[in-house]
Amino acid sequence: MTPAEPPVLAAGCVLWRPAAGGGPAIEIALVHRPKYDDWSHPKGKRKGGESAEECALREVLEETGHRCELGARLPTVHYPVAGRPKEVDYWAARALDGAFVPGREVDRLHWLPPAAARTRLTQPRDRELLDALLSTAAPPHRPPPHAA
Repeated sequence: MTPAEPPVLAAGCVLWRPAAGGGPAIEIALVHRPKYDDWSHPKGKRKGGESAEECALREVLEETGHRCELGARLPTVHYPVAGRPKEVDYWAARALDGAFVPGREVDRLHWLPPAAARTRLTQPRDRELLDALLSTAAPPHRPPPHAA
């Protein structure tokens, strides 16, 4: 019997910011990865010796161009990739400063209200993370996950 392969370790964030114009609403950052033609939350593989928190901060900066502040811990997601288990640690994160620059790995960034983000996300597991963010006290506004 072959021993199970260790999981690929990764980390990311459900990145949010206050909506333009003030008020209690928030917007969620979604990234488009042309390699997979999908919309997801910023995330990526951990580098040697890097903590999950360091990885999450680095990946958000690399994929969105924004620095962020980690907030509430969100669920860890497990799924197979190319026959190997992958384990992704997530945090709610408030966007700070920065500007998006399209690249090879991520070619588009959209800031959307939660209901629109939920519809745009490709994977059900990413919608579950959005729901987890909206159920935390971190964002200034917590609409029901399916509300407009």
